[in-house]
Amino acid sequence: MKITKLIILIFTISLNTVYAQENSANDASPPTLEDRYFGEKPPRLIPKVFAPNIVSPEGLFEGGRLSPDKKSYYFTRKNGKYKERTFFVIRYENGSWGNESETELKWPRFSKAGDTLYGGNKYRIRTDTGWSEYKSLGPPFSDKHIMGISFSDKGTSYFDEFGFDQFKKPDTIGAISYSRIIDGKYEPRQKMGKEINTGTWIAHPHIAPDESYLIWDVRREDGYGGSDLYVSFQAKDGSWLPAINMGAQINTELSESSGHVTDDGKYLFFSRGAWEVKEDGSENWVGKPYWVDAQIIENLRPK
Repeated sequence: MKITKLIILIFTISLNTVYAQENSANDASPPTLEDRYFGEKPPRLIPKVFAPNIVSPEGLFEGGRLSPDKKSYYFTRKNGKYKERTFFVIRYENGSWGNESETELKWPRFSKAGDTLYGGNKYRIRTDTGWSEYKSLGPPFSDKHIMGISFSDKGTSYFDEFGFDQFKKPDTIGAISYSRIIDGKYEPRQKMGKEINTGTWIAHPHIAPDESYLIWDVRREDGYGGSDLYVSFQAKDGSWLPAINMGAQINTELSESSGHVTDDGKYLFFSRGAWEVKEDGSENWVGKPYWVDAQIIENLRPK
């Protein structure tokens, strides 16, 4: 009996030691300001490619973002040697950034506190042992394909929506809707007006924390080529002002998409790329991440 108790005690101590070591690594201080973005020099008002040698050395980047604690960068690649879309994470541990590794987390969009992550119309909760299984967000999200979702500080969600058959159509319209929390529940989706929902491939909304502006990507006749980033500012009466193309510093003849502002409000990140036709006739997406000082948004705000 004494031997059995001793074995149990040793096993328990071992588990606690491992748990403490893991917590020690996870609780490490976040990157310093100088090292927060892989040591990249922050941009000003002209967009720069973000960490090209780390996340997009072959131009196969699709989209990515930092976790709220700034200690993990999640991103995805597709095409080229990646026959299937592949998801990666780079973590900051023990005072430095590690190597990329594949991750099960797909298109993670984190809550402000970092304890909930959203993927399409599902979510997961952080627990003491890791992330929970995916759970459905339920109505009004469950009957549509969602590529991008964004939450304001009030909990109001802004999301794109595509019918499950729309990807087969050459001209996909798409739309952006919102849903407020009323009496603890999300209200039925409210489709935004023509200021936002005009054009094709309307997708990837990003709402400001105070809901003072909305950024999204869309193909419009007044654009520069493929999809462009647009911004709309909210008026004092709660209405949305006409959309503003974010201009030639942001948009090009290529496709710009997935714009979002860092949690500290300092930088706007987005993707830029295009579909290239290979010799066998198939298409290959070639893209890279860009970032720019978020002051570029304020410069567009109506006076």
